[in-house]
Amino acid sequence: MAEAQLFVSQDEFTCSVCLDTLTDPVTIPCGHNFCLKCLTNYWDQSQECSCPQCRENFTTRPALRRNNLLNEVIKKLKKTTLSSPPPQNYAGPGDVECDFCTGKKFRAVKSCLTCPASYCQTHLQPHYEGDTLKHHKLVDPDRNLKEKLCEKHQKSLEIFCKTDDSCICLICVVTGHKNHEMVELEKEREGKQKQLGVTLSDIKRGLEERAKTLKETRRAMDKMNMSVVRELEENEKSFTALMRCIEEAHRKLTEKIREQEKREMEKAEGVMEQLEKEIEELKRREAELKELSESKDHLHFLQTFSSRCVLPVDGDSLSFTVTADFSSEDLRKELSGLTKSLEKISRCEIMTWTPSEYITFCWLESTLKVHIHPFSAVLPLGSRPSPVTHSQISSLVFFSLLSDFCPLTLDINTAHRDLRLSEGNKKVECSGNFMDIGVAYKGMSRKGGWECGLGNNDKSWSLLCSHSQYSVWHKHKETVISAPYSPRIGVYLDWPAGSLSFYSVSHTMTLLHRLNTSFTEPLYPGFSVGLHCSVTISHLTPCDH
Repeated sequence: MAEAQLFVSQDEFTCSVCLDTLTDPVTIPCGHNFCLKCLTNYWDQSQECSCPQCRENFTTRPALRRNNLLNEVIKKLKKTTLSSPPPQNYAGPGDVECDFCTGKKFRAVKSCLTCPASYCQTHLQPHYEGDTLKHHKLVDPDRNLKEKLCEKHQKSLEIFCKTDDSCICLICVVTGHKNHEMVELEKEREGKQKQLGVTLSDIKRGLEERAKTLKETRRAMDKMNMSVVRELEENEKSFTALMRCIEEAHRKLTEKIREQEKREMEKAEGVMEQLEKEIEELKRREAELKELSESKDHLHFLQTFSSRCVLPVDGDSLSFTVTADFSSEDLRKELSGLTKSLEKISRCEIMTWTPSEYITFCWLESTLKVHIHPFSAVLPLGSRPSPVTHSQISSLVFFSLLSDFCPLTLDINTAHRDLRLSEGNKKVECSGNFMDIGVAYKGMSRKGGWECGLGNNDKSWSLLCSHSQYSVWHKHKETVISAPYSPRIGVYLDWPAGSLSFYSVSHTMTLLHRLNTSFTEPLYPGFSVGLHCSVTISHLTPCDH
C-alpha cells in the first residue's frame, strides 16, 4: 500500500522551549508537546510544574514518556523534507522573475549570461545536468541582463578591448577590433582593481590628513577662544583702569585750574580794592587842587601850595598783572597724543571673524498669550569663558507650574540663517560647543558687541552651559555653579514673585540656581548656541516630574 503524503509544515512540530524540531517528543496533560530534555530541564529549574506554553499548573509532576507516534511522524517529515527540492517563493516587488515560468512566476535564483535569461530553481536544473549548458556563465539574479549584452550583436560581453577601453563580445573581436590589444574581463579587472586600491589608499590618506587638519584646526580654535577670552578680560581691566586714570587726571586737573583761578581772583580782587581807594584819593586831591587854583587869596595859595601839590607815592598795585590765559601748550600736546593713541587702538585689527565663528542668538515665539518678540542677532565668539569642545547640549526645556503655560516654538521667519530647524520648529541645529539660555526684556539691544548677549547687560539673565561648568550671568557678572553636566536644562519663571530658576532635568529635577529680583517688564525666552551643538525645545508640566 502506498504511503500517504504528509501535507504539514515542519513548524507544527517545533518545541516552544528550544524553538527547534522536536527531539524525543513528550505530550503533557494539557496537550502540548515538548522535547523530553527541554521540558525536564525547565521543570527542574522551576519551583512549580506548569506548561511552558499555556502556563497550566499541575498538582503533581506528570510522568514523561516519549510519544512514539509523534516521533515517527517527525522522522517521516524530516525524510520528506530532505528528499524534496527546496521550496520556491513567488517573485515579489524588487525580485527578479524567472523567464521560463508560466502564469505566476517564481523568483529567479540565477541569471545566465550566455543564454541570457534568469531561472528559478526548477528551470535552472538543466544548467547543472546537461553537458551543453554546464559551461554557461551563471551569476546572481540580474534584471539588467541587456546591459551585459553587445548592443550590436546581442552577445555576452566577454572581452575587454584595451585600445578602445570598452567591453566587447566575441563577434566584435573579429569584426571591428582587429589588431587591437584585448584581454579577458577578469584579467582587466585585476589591473583596474590594483588602480582602485591605489586610489582608495590615496583617498584614505587624504581623509587622514584632513581629519588631522580638522583636529588641529579645532584645537587651534579652542586655543583661540581661550586667548580671546583672556584678551577681552585683560582689555576690560586695562581700559577700566585707563578710564579710571583719565577720570582721576581730569578731576585733579580741574581742581588745579579752579584753585589757580581762585588764587588769581583773590589777588585781583585785592588789587582792585586798592586801586579803587587810590582813585578816590586822587579824585579828592584833584578837587582840592582845582579849588586852590581858583582861589583869589594869594597868601592862602602860597601857604598851602607846598603841601597840596605833592602826589601820593605809587603802590604795588600799579605793577600787578592778571593771568588771563590758563591754557598749556604742553598739556594740549599730551592730550592730543593720548587721543591719537586711543584712535589707533580702536582701528587695530586683532583678528578677523568668519560667519562660522559667530554665536547664533535667537528668540522664541509662542502661539498663545506669552509676550514673545522673535528676532535674531549675532555676537562675536569669545565674549564668554571658553567652553569644552564637542559638547552636546541636546535639550532645552521651558516649563511652568501655572495654568497659563503655553508651548514655545522657533520663529522660522526671524531665525538666523545659519540655524537649521526641524521637528515642527522645535529643534535647532547649528555649529556650536556651548549654549546660553535665559530671558530678557524687549528693550535689550539687538545689535552691537558683547553687551548684546544674554546676561551681559541689566536687561537679561542667562545660564551658560558647557561640559566644563555652569555659570549664571547678569550685568556681565558671572556666578559659577558646581554641578554635574546634564543634557537637559529646565527654565522656570515666576514673574509676579520675581523668581527665575534653572534646573537639571533627568528622571528627577535638580535646582541649579535661582535668581530673585523685581521684574519690571514682560520677559522673552531666548537662547544662543556655539560650535557642534543642537538644541531641542521640550515642555514639562508638574505631572512629568
